[in-house]
Amino acid sequence: MSKSPAFQEVKWTAPSGRNVVLYDGLCKFCIAGMKRLLALARPGSIEPVNFQEPGALDRFPGITHEACMIQMYLVTPQGRVYGGFEAAVRAMATRPVLGRLAFLYYRPGIRQICNGIYGLIARHRYKIMGKRLAAGDCSDGTCALHARGK
Repeated sequence: MSKSPAFQEVKWTAPSGRNVVLYDGLCKFCIAGMKRLLALARPGSIEPVNFQEPGALDRFPGITHEACMIQMYLVTPQGRVYGGFEAAVRAMATRPVLGRLAFLYYRPGIRQICNGIYGLIARHRYKIMGKRLAAGDCSDGTCALHARGK
């Protein structure tokens, strides 16, 4: 996954008190994925947060809008940050049986394959299912930049 030179992976942020998943609430693919992830996780164990909402990232120092445009993040109750496919693995691990299966992700080779597929999908997510727009969104034309890809 190509990341901008200014992108720096965050490993810790302010403790959230619970598992929080930061996702792109303007992306139809991401919204559907969040619904699936919530169904797979232990009920009530994940708080979904649309990072596109004003002030949503204020709770999580160090996690930028730019970083969230590249991948989703899971913030643990202690403030540990996991990104991309690993965030989904950690969310599914809230259920004991699924957790055992999800941790197959850490087997040699599996992690690289999953991260590669995740990165490809993340880069093209607006092309896959489109973008949810509210009235007045994109008056400055920035949505077209993300929809075209990089």
